[in-house]
Amino acid sequence: MSRKYFGTDGIRGLVGEFPITPDFMLKLGWAAGCVLKDRFDGQNMILIGKDTRISGYMFESALQAGLINAGVDVGLLGPMPTPGVAYLTRTFKAQAGIVISASHNSYVDNGIKFFGGNGSKLPDELESLIEQQLEQQMSTAEKLGKARRIADASGRYIEFCKGTMPWGFNLKGMHIVLDCANGATYHIAPDVFTELGARITPLFVEPNGTNINRSCGSTKPEALQEKVVELGADLGIAFDGDGDRVVFVDHKGELVDGDELLYIIAAYQHEYAGGCDGVVGTLMSNFGFELGLKKLNVPFARAKVGDRYVIELMRANGWRLGGENSGHIVCSNVTTTGDGIIAALQVLLAVTTMGELLHRLKKAMTKLPQVMINVHMSKRVDLSSNTTIQSAVKHTEDKLAGTGRVLLRPSGTEPVVRVMVEGEDKKQVKELAQELAATVEAALN
Repeated sequence: MSRKYFGTDGIRGLVGEFPITPDFMLKLGWAAGCVLKDRFDGQNMILIGKDTRISGYMFESALQAGLINAGVDVGLLGPMPTPGVAYLTRTFKAQAGIVISASHNSYVDNGIKFFGGNGSKLPDELESLIEQQLEQQMSTAEKLGKARRIADASGRYIEFCKGTMPWGFNLKGMHIVLDCANGATYHIAPDVFTELGARITPLFVEPNGTNINRSCGSTKPEALQEKVVELGADLGIAFDGDGDRVVFVDHKGELVDGDELLYIIAAYQHEYAGGCDGVVGTLMSNFGFELGLKKLNVPFARAKVGDRYVIELMRANGWRLGGENSGHIVCSNVTTTGDGIIAALQVLLAVTTMGELLHRLKKAMTKLPQVMINVHMSKRVDLSSNTTIQSAVKHTEDKLAGTGRVLLRPSGTEPVVRVMVEGEDKKQVKELAQELAATVEAALN
């Protein structure tokens, strides 16, 4: 079924531009309530959490009103990481959970994500049903719902995160610089790592509604890298605005991305946790990551980009570990969705158990040079049917002569095509990526 509003990661856009408007959110809340109430086992309640964007207050109120009008009770979580909403939805036996967030984007954007009663993202079929309901005239339920604030939501999630670690695990003696992106983890992550024994230097934990992800967080870790080196800390951890992504910085100030973190977790599981049955990456995962897993005899498979596709392939293969090089990591042995804090703890479990510096553990995997360029796309087109673009791709692949990869991928959240070239020679990869991106841009615009 085709979908009008939902993309690969919910509904997202610029605040004030349709559909990211209060009137649409009011009707979206009503439509979601009509479709989702009484669909899953549990109480007739839908939870709402949000990140720290100033527009979140407006959309929270609109969604709340729509849900109540549909006859659904509402549990308000306040600022809460996306994976925290997923966890609480599951443990409260709620019908669904709603997250108001645009993830790693600027505060001028916002969006909506849904979780089902099992703590997993809604399947496409249910999102399509919500879109169909949006076409109907809004009506008021015979019995209205009511709202309440979940006062201990943060504490519940903090205890869950700590509880995923083995008995006796502690971070005593470790100095961690923590970048919370002025986002949804600002009041949770510092407590998790402090209560597990680490010495924490918090960064970007003063959200004001407009500074989320601004020169900070997992997509802009430069300040974290500088602070780790300046303080001589053991490592640094950076989350994105809604807390479902994580990247690390080692003691030398070098970035450790999602591919490297997944490799470290897989290597730990392979050696110390009864084996790693397999890892799901994406089309964007570095080829060096795949080669590293092959040396460990750990199976690897690529899904389409997007955590929902990673999780689908993990389930199909019966594997417990997967993720993206952006730092969106899913550890399904402990939770149902990508979770930055949980993934960070799994990496720290590997570091402390294996007794090696993070810098050395990441060096066990050799990344191939990879260059990605975003090319603006004025309208959606079928790249595979454009002969100019396909000819340029083949020309690039011929030059790589089997030693690398070429990938063109339209973004699911932005009007861009991601042009990626990967190979052994860094200079050649950069030049080929620039040439291909220029050709794609000329053909599209």
